[in-house]
Amino acid sequence: MNRKILFNLVALGEDSTRQFKSDIRNGESLASEMAAFANADGGIIFIGVADDGAIPGLSMKDVSRINLLISNAASQMVRSPLSVLTENVALENGRIIIVLTVPKGIDKPYFDKNGVIWLKSGADKRRVNSKEELRRLFQITDQFHADELPTKAGLDALDKLRFREYLKEVHKQQYPDSKTELFRLLQNLNLATETGVLNLAGLLLFAERPERFKPQFIIKAVSYPGDEIHASRYLDSDDFAGPLQRQFDEAMAFVLRNLHKIQAGRGVNAPGVPEIPLLVFEELLVNALVHRDYLVSAPIRLFVFANRIEIVSPGSLPDNLTVEKIRSGNSNIRNPILVSHIAKGLLPYRGLGSGIKRALDAWQKIDFTDDRDGCLFTAVVHRPEVKSSVKSSVKSSVKTYEEILVLLSERSEMTIPELAETLGLSTRAVEKQIARLQGGGFLRRVGSKKGGRWEVIRKKDDL
Repeated sequence: MNRKILFNLVALGEDSTRQFKSDIRNGESLASEMAAFANADGGIIFIGVADDGAIPGLSMKDVSRINLLISNAASQMVRSPLSVLTENVALENGRIIIVLTVPKGIDKPYFDKNGVIWLKSGADKRRVNSKEELRRLFQITDQFHADELPTKAGLDALDKLRFREYLKEVHKQQYPDSKTELFRLLQNLNLATETGVLNLAGLLLFAERPERFKPQFIIKAVSYPGDEIHASRYLDSDDFAGPLQRQFDEAMAFVLRNLHKIQAGRGVNAPGVPEIPLLVFEELLVNALVHRDYLVSAPIRLFVFANRIEIVSPGSLPDNLTVEKIRSGNSNIRNPILVSHIAKGLLPYRGLGSGIKRALDAWQKIDFTDDRDGCLFTAVVHRPEVKSSVKSSVKSSVKTYEEILVLLSERSEMTIPELAETLGLSTRAVEKQIARLQGGGFLRRVGSKKGGRWEVIRKKDDL
């Protein structure tokens, strides 16, 4: 490294890949810095450079002493030992800068001599201080995966019909007669632990009600009338729980009913074509369910806006993946047990790394955001511009909501058939409008279906 490159790098300041040290006298402190870099993507420590970017340099005596410290710290104070590189860069005044390069570790996690695991946090470092962080670190190094974690669900939590059909269709065998045989089979399929409970993969794939044990691992969906999230105004809302296969099916149905349908030259009586190919949402939802970070206790969120549809998955991209890499078809397996079973036909999963490319081939207007600070990965599917006929339809829907609220404000005992006749709509259409008004907090039912009445909570001006 020549002086010009050195000065240019120092001018950029400290960050998660560069650190300045005017001097080093404590080998343990240096070891913790090197462990933090090794547990991340590696980095450079400039020794002889002050925190503010000033470059006082080192004497030859300092260089000899610090090089010995570096050697001892890397080989004896970090577990496993690190192979680091040093380079001396001479300044014009005869003093020297040591450029210490710490490579990305291949045997993570790295500890200091006291058994502390250090991680980079911007230009600084911090201790690993939770089991969740430790599990994620082991997950990154492929030593541990969230889907193999034990749960509190015993074998009686299985959806026997679902698992029986899977065994018959995929493995060509019958459901075991005894609990002992069932337990052994689940273990062989990597769906149960040695302690006799389902692991997370077994729970999410084949439990009858996995939300009883993991209520956060669901899909929450909301459809809004505009382009922003609103606290109380929405067109449709639902939570999708159950096994992943059911979550996927119900989320796809939600997307379909909230997409515009285009006739595309078809006859009036022919069903319309969705404005965006359904393949796009198949791929993105499967990707979210299979590759989300199950160490993060949060649901997948599905937002439908007037101009876009967002699928927000807990967990940023694993390890060294970037948005550019996944757009090119690269992928890492975060949940290998889930992948192994889902690939057998439980969901339309067509191969590692191919889903994002397939979605982009079907619809190019998709953006991806990897929020590492917020631990979220978001796919944004931009909707085509709404044509006037569709706008009229939306306005018509809002007008129908208003008419229902006015009618029920005047006659709270009106039945759905009476509303349908008054509005000139089918009873099914009125039921859907009523459900959305109830879900949006505009309307509620007081009393029984036959003898009760409607109560308007919020007026039409709030629509």
